[in-house]
Amino acid sequence: MEITKDMLIGDIIRTYPDAIEVLLQNGMSCIGCPGSQMESLEEAAMVHGLDIEKLLSDLNA
Repeated sequence: MEITKDMLIGDIIRTYPDAIEVLLQNGMSCIGCPGSQMESLEEAAMVHGLDIEKLLSDLNA
């Protein structure tokens, strides 16, 4: 299954634990914050000023 921009950060982490390292490498350090359970990847990328397409590419590589 491919990671998509509408998936919740918490779901991504639970389903793909290796994604944590990719998220951290891309500057998303809020892996453990409570908001990650309700925030989509796209929303989190916007908050952190990240390019969602690059982030998706890195996560799905």
